[in-house]
Amino acid sequence: MNLKEKINEDLKSAMKSGDKIRLETIRSIRALILEFEKSGAGRELSADDEIKMLSTAAKKRKDSIEQFRNAGREELAKKEEAELEILQSYLPKQLTEDEIVNEIKSIAESIGAKSKEDFPKLMPQAMKSLKGKADGKVVKAAVEKYLGIN
Repeated sequence: MNLKEKINEDLKSAMKSGDKIRLETIRSIRALILEFEKSGAGRELSADDEIKMLSTAAKKRKDSIEQFRNAGREELAKKEEAELEILQSYLPKQLTEDEIVNEIKSIAESIGAKSKEDFPKLMPQAMKSLKGKADGKVVKAAVEKYLGIN
């Protein structure tokens, strides 16, 4: 079952259950899918496109949570957190920090990255390998720590 089919099924169940936040979040994902289809890309939505789309939506929620907390709007931050949790249920399982570090170590050893001069070689490989499985900021911090930058 692809994302579009899963979203349509979940949309129906959210409507039946009356879960407003779930319904709203699923509708926003559905809108992203429809936007892609109408964008004229001329191709089907791939798994990479799905991950990219959902990751972007999740990142926006994280940024919103931070902004609302800084402004003292806890009720809005809680709503965004609920939406983020729903979005993450459609994304691949996020790796722990230890798993990210281990992955970076193995990539670094395979390409021979040892110092901060190797950052431009290691970072793209790490992002490619961890795409959709880890937040870019966490990956960057782990790469910098591994290479001794800071």
